[in-house]
Parts: sequence; structure tokens; C-alpha cells
Amino acid sequence: MANEAEKARLAELKELVQGSFASIARAQQDRSRLTATAHAGGRRITITVNADGVVIKTEFSGDIEDLTYSEIAAAVTAATQDAARQVQQQAQQIITAAQQKQAQVPPVSELFPMMPDIQSMIPTPPEASLTPPGSPDRKAVEPDPAVQFTDIEEFEHDPTIRERSSIAAPEW
Repeated sequence: MANEAEKARLAELKELVQGSFASIARAQQDRSRLTATAHAGGRRITITVNADGVVIKTEFSGDIEDLTYSEIAAAVTAATQDAARQVQQQAQQIITAAQQKQAQVPPVSELFPMMPDIQSMIPTPPEASLTPPGSPDRKAVEPDPAVQFTDIEEFEHDPTIRERSSIAAPEW
């Protein structure tokens, strides 16, 4: 009887995992089709970006000559950043919906108590800077070491020294 209950629980878990993977695949497809468009420079400049924030279309209106080169450059940058922010927000909505589906799957640590919660160990990536190259906030910051081992044993690889060790003594 207990075996049947475990089989049913495992089948249910398998369904949850498969549904979660299908949800993630749909979310990835939906995200890949995203675009966003933004305007700047008094709507003289229109920028469209793809899901990765890469410019896929740039349009200038007929009265673009009313702007100086530096105004055009600033407007292109502003419109690109705005469109990238928009597409990032759209992508986050898709990802959040997929994560809600994935949250139904119990963590591995719940199924196997001795396993660590791997999901909680994944670092969160920092946000990319929108400042130009050479800006002070673009200085490299040394990341914290991802993993540090604390409860370790050292092993002497030199057999002549190892023979003198009490740990490797023949009486062990």
C-alpha cells in the first residue's frame, strides 16, 4: 500500500516537473518574440529593440535636421535605453508567470533532506550599467568568492612525508 502511494507521489512529481519545463519553454519562446519601441528628440527619433535589448530598427523623422548631432546622439541613447527598459519589463512579466508555475515543484532538498537547496545558492546577476564607458561606476568590482570550503582535510601528496604522518601510520 505504501509503495503504491509512493508511486502515485512520484508520478505526480514527474507531471509537475514536465509541466514546469513546458512552461519554461513557452516563456522562453514568448520572450524571444518581444520587441519594444521608444521615441526621443521630440518624436524625431524612434528606436525598436528585440528581447535582448539589441536595436533592430532606427527611424528618423523628416525634421531630424532641427537637432544638432549631439542632440541626435543623446536622443538615440535615451530612446534605446527606454525601449530596452520596456522590453525588460515585458520579459520580467513572462518570467514571473513561469516562475509561479515552477514554484509548484518541491525543491530537491524537500525530497532528499540531505541535499542542499541548490536554487538558493545561485547568485543574482547585477544590473548592467547604463553609463558611458569610462564612468566611475564602471570600475571593476571584485566579486565575492562563490564557494568557500571550511570543513576540509589536507592530504600530503609526497609519500616520504606522508610516511612520517601519524594519520597515514601503518597501525591505522
